[in-house]
Amino acid sequence: MAQSRSINLHLVSDSTGETLNSIARATLARFEDVHVIHHRWSLIRSRLQLDRVLEGIRHEPGPVLFTLVDRSLRHALEQECERLGVTSMSVLDPVMELLQGQFGAQAREKRAAQHVMDADYFRRIDAMHYVLAHDDGQGVAGIAEAEVCLVGVSRSSKTPTCFYLANRGIKAANVPMVPGAALPAELDDPPCPVVGLTIEAHALIDIRRHRLRLIGAAGVRQDTNQYIDPESVKAEILAARRLCTQRGWPVIDVTRRSIEETAATVLQLMEAWHARRGRGAPAASADPAAAVLGTGRRDA
Repeated sequence: MAQSRSINLHLVSDSTGETLNSIARATLARFEDVHVIHHRWSLIRSRLQLDRVLEGIRHEPGPVLFTLVDRSLRHALEQECERLGVTSMSVLDPVMELLQGQFGAQAREKRAAQHVMDADYFRRIDAMHYVLAHDDGQGVAGIAEAEVCLVGVSRSSKTPTCFYLANRGIKAANVPMVPGAALPAELDDPPCPVVGLTIEAHALIDIRRHRLRLIGAAGVRQDTNQYIDPESVKAEILAARRLCTQRGWPVIDVTRRSIEETAATVLQLMEAWHARRGRGAPAASADPAAAVLGTGRRDA
């Protein structure tokens, strides 16, 4: 068995550091038995700030990933890393060089260009406000403004998925499917794609039990609490899936999916919905509502 290793990883950015964090998270997920101590250095825009970074690298040496636009700061960082025998890499350079070759033009040296307050930025803010106002069945009349509506039983990750979509500029409403309660009339002829979220009963029960503990309701007898009673939960999930099938709404099984994966699938379904509306009704065999989308297993 390989012995667990521990390394220091320095992430140095002249902006928020989100790009570096995402790259590090995506790549480190592929390694096992490695303990990584992250050192995040964001908004590094002066030599004084960089000096503090360099002191940190000297004290706890380890590989350095960076996104720095300022040439003098880049040079100083690379030079000191070379002197210390520490590996460093500007993570965007390979992609930038590839695109420059394709476009036949040099990229602008513009810091944090992806974080400017432009139309896309305000669209994301507007979408975030929308999600807050239309979470968990609130403001159902506003569904007419939604770009997608998520439905599902309680605690099936509707809210976090909507917030993730809002960060992409998508106005996402969500409506709970409550046993014995009718869905709002606005969903009888929805103006946007409706996507159902489902989850395996055992996973849902665990989530709901944790929720009850958080709100101080753990003392409720499980045999009389339908919220976590296994048979009641199974019936609730089945009824929700049947309703989605009856209405022709695609369903995503979120049991083993991250929020990011669920949101990516929702975006794909939105594209399919708009494509079908553009070319007329789809064939029955092409209908994504015909089956529950998979649980995210990585089968070969």
